[in-house]
Amino acid sequence: MYDIILCLLFSASIFAQNTTVTIKVTEEETNKPLIGATVYFEPLEIGATTNDEGLAILENIPLGKQEITISFVGFETIIDTIQVTETTPIKTYVMHEGGMELEGITIKSTRSTRTIKRIPTRVEFISSEELGEKAIMNASNISMVLRESTGIQIQQTSLSSANSSIRIQGLDGRYTQILKDGFPLFGGFSGGLSINQIPPLDLNQFEIIKGSASTLYGAGAIAGLVNLVAKTPDEEPELNIQLAQTHVGGSTINAFYSKRNDKFGYTLYGSGHYQNLYDPDDDDFSNLPETKTVSFNPKLFYYPSESETIWLGINGTFDKREGGDIIAIRDGANGIHQYSEENTSTRISTQAVYEKEFSEDKSLQIKNSVSYFDRDLVTPNLLFSGRQWDVFAEANYTIQKEKSDWIFGGNFYSNSFKEKDNPTPRNQDNITFGAFANNTIDLSDKFILETGFRTDFVPNWGVFPLPRISLLWKANSHFSSRLGGGLGYKIPDMFTEEAATLNFENILPIDEDNLSAERSYGANIDFNYKGKISDDVRFSINQLFYVTSIDNALLLNEQLNSTYLFENADGTVLSRGAETNIKFTYNDFRWFLNYAYINTTLNYLPNNPQKTLTPKHQAGSVLMYENEKWRIGYETYYTGSQRLSTGVETQDFFTMGLLVQKHFKWGSPYINFENFTDRRQSRFSPETLPPHQEPQFAEIYAPTDGFVFTVGVMFNVFGGEDEH
Repeated sequence: MYDIILCLLFSASIFAQNTTVTIKVTEEETNKPLIGATVYFEPLEIGATTNDEGLAILENIPLGKQEITISFVGFETIIDTIQVTETTPIKTYVMHEGGMELEGITIKSTRSTRTIKRIPTRVEFISSEELGEKAIMNASNISMVLRESTGIQIQQTSLSSANSSIRIQGLDGRYTQILKDGFPLFGGFSGGLSINQIPPLDLNQFEIIKGSASTLYGAGAIAGLVNLVAKTPDEEPELNIQLAQTHVGGSTINAFYSKRNDKFGYTLYGSGHYQNLYDPDDDDFSNLPETKTVSFNPKLFYYPSESETIWLGINGTFDKREGGDIIAIRDGANGIHQYSEENTSTRISTQAVYEKEFSEDKSLQIKNSVSYFDRDLVTPNLLFSGRQWDVFAEANYTIQKEKSDWIFGGNFYSNSFKEKDNPTPRNQDNITFGAFANNTIDLSDKFILETGFRTDFVPNWGVFPLPRISLLWKANSHFSSRLGGGLGYKIPDMFTEEAATLNFENILPIDEDNLSAERSYGANIDFNYKGKISDDVRFSINQLFYVTSIDNALLLNEQLNSTYLFENADGTVLSRGAETNIKFTYNDFRWFLNYAYINTTLNYLPNNPQKTLTPKHQAGSVLMYENEKWRIGYETYYTGSQRLSTGVETQDFFTMGLLVQKHFKWGSPYINFENFTDRRQSRFSPETLPPHQEPQFAEIYAPTDGFVFTVGVMFNVFGGEDEH
């Protein structure tokens, strides 16, 4: 009996040492309860999630000091030690945006310092983590990052040189601006090779705005813009080296180093790529050209004070690629083996930026870039050679208040192309003067409005007023919507996709007296929902609808004397469609699903036919598993049928890829099986047409290289996102 009483007293004593703890979690921005946050006493293995009032109730917590962890996707994790007593009051924690999700990311392309969660303009963000994944799949350039983004198509314009352009929402590449750190360095004559000459290792993030962004950056951003944001130095040094080798003869080395002290910082980036001739279908014509590319990009940062930053940078790319008849290239032209295409290009650009914060809410930025691009294109019957100079300068002033942000600015942009080795050169010179103002205002806790207006003056072409408006509705912590629209324009130039497929042969120069600038009108609306199926399974859905109409579209029409003349279309190009993005997360797993419906019609032609080489349907699935030791990804992409210029419908197809990467302290070796089902155009239809000595090349609608196996290693000597 004594033993029983003793046990009961002991049990009562133990029970008395436990209590119930209530934790309240709120969101910093709105001070509202945060629903679904995880509150966990890790040593005790006791946890709970917050309810509709932001409360997590945890039972049987021993008295005394206990370590607590609070986490929620998109917010910085909180780790704290609390003193648990029998009468512990409700303890409140405020969670700050950050962590692994996008809400805490500052977007550069909108010219605002707001986070993506508080920007009315719809911006798609690709983080450094995802860039790291794509750099493994293609170490030599950024084409893989863009190709696998919803609603974006990389259109190859040459089989022999692999020249490509980026199409957003079914519109030609000339309607998309590619920027690096806000500088327009990759347009006009230099645009056709740009995507293949930008390596990814020194990039910190990608920002994609779909739809007219001309109010932000001027001419050309009718379909949208892509802003590449490079890494900046930190006090902790970073050194990354990447080596990659493909089974089709591609070798790449990339190296990035950065360091900062009190007054100075710098980043150093270098890349080298070699690709051997590759002919997977054994028709004597290369599907990958022989390529030799060297790139470098050093930057120097100076910090005169805590409120000032000055940085200077230089980009250099030297590229030589030769494709065509492999026997003619290797052994010299003989017999029927005559055709080759050689591209030699040099790209050099400088950047200079001065930033000054006058106070917490006022700042000034002045920036300038000078860009030089030289290219020689040689075939047995053609020499096309030219130089392009671009000069860009901008000053902008920002005012940030608690509820409203303003930015005012003006810029100057000149573009000059001079053709060489032609008795009647097709030179082009354009100068643009622009002024803009942009305002973002919190109308309430639920509505944020962004309005902007730009006016550009282009001598010989006119004045272009460009208004835009965007509205963000944040219904609650789960649902939000963005509605936006604006105008755009594009000055005609000869560097279109149609001209590139003809190697610019027999194309008449731009006639300013008989051409008008292209003008666009666009709008989009999207809906976002974030939720959870269980405590472990969370999901997000983004649904976008868009429409863009282009007047005076630039056409290249063949004349009776076998020359080609640029003319304005007598009617519109109309692009409308929808994009769906779904993401699931479960512990270390992420599953991305996407679908794009693209309906781009040429309303200036009878029966409004679908635009050529534009699939109406695209879909993708990416399943990723990633933890501190492994990164494994399996992806499947579907491309629907497309219309050729002859009216023929092409074959639809699937491509699949598999990535496996192992993390060690010293680095991360990996293998990648890209397009391992070996889908390529030559399996569906011929890529080259007779005669052999003067081949005709078919329109490209599918991959031309087929399966590519890559083995490589990413050395994280110190610093960097992938160090484990």
